[in-house]
Amino acid sequence: MKKWIIGVSLAAGVVALAGCNNDGGNSEVVVKTGAGDVTKEELYTEMKEKFTPQMEQALQELVYTKVLSEKYEVTDEEVDEKLNEAKDQLGAQFEMFLSQYNLDEESFKEYLKLQLLQEKAAISDVEVTEDELKEYYENWKPEIKVRHILVEDESTAKDIKKQLEEGKKFEDLATEFSTDTGSAQNGGSLGWVDYQGRQGFVPEFSEALDTLEPGVISEPIKTQYGFHIIEIEEAKEKKPFDEMKEELEKELKLTQVDQAKIQEALKREIEEADIDIQDEDLSKAFDLILNPPEAPEAGETPAPEVETETEADTTEE
Repeated sequence: MKKWIIGVSLAAGVVALAGCNNDGGNSEVVVKTGAGDVTKEELYTEMKEKFTPQMEQALQELVYTKVLSEKYEVTDEEVDEKLNEAKDQLGAQFEMFLSQYNLDEESFKEYLKLQLLQEKAAISDVEVTEDELKEYYENWKPEIKVRHILVEDESTAKDIKKQLEEGKKFEDLATEFSTDTGSAQNGGSLGWVDYQGRQGFVPEFSEALDTLEPGVISEPIKTQYGFHIIEIEEAKEKKPFDEMKEELEKELKLTQVDQAKIQEALKREIEEADIDIQDEDLSKAFDLILNPPEAPEAGETPAPEVETETEADTTEE
């Protein structure tokens, strides 16, 4: 029920290699052999010949980070908050997630920083009114720490509910019975869920959260995935509007941002930066951003799309 989507380079190490030739004629030796040396320039050239699309993606990431960092600030605290959110949501799967996409914690933090920079660029021209903020605050709910046990049938769910009432540990039963393998490895925990996170759950699950008090075990809740036993372990308190106004403003603006708005913001920032790609082989890296294909007119058949990057999609039911 939760999803992490992250754009990653198609070849490990491409981001680092993209900077190998930035001094024009780098002859620094990276490998010495009895038959001759291999220089950074040679390695860079070889990478371009074999992995041009990946190099273009890596170049985009490097340029976006430099350009956006000049105009928008992302603090270490903001990055760490996002990192902890990922760790909390992915639980025991976090290290596997990094390994699967040839990332370590530092490179993942670089991705998170770029994501935050793009968000700030996208919301920079989004306006919200005081009335909209107050209405959003009225509906807004504070973070809750949630765990659940998912099973296929109601009979099993009722039996698990009875075992919990008899004193069995929630985490033990989740590990043994839950068909949500992601959270089961973490004792059924879905981590801390914020207001927007609640919107990502299926309706029946989200509605159940609205009726539960911390420490109370739910009756079996039926969703398209099966039957859930849910518990809110902890709930944070809702602060006064004035104390939350800045946070709410950012959150509300982000609800109005989609991928199209992010692309528009990147196009604007790249145009203003007036970039000049010196390497002719990578000169088209920003063509799709600066000159996106026009939307087809009504009745016109759109041209087929070509995927140029991958997405790592980790889902918790």
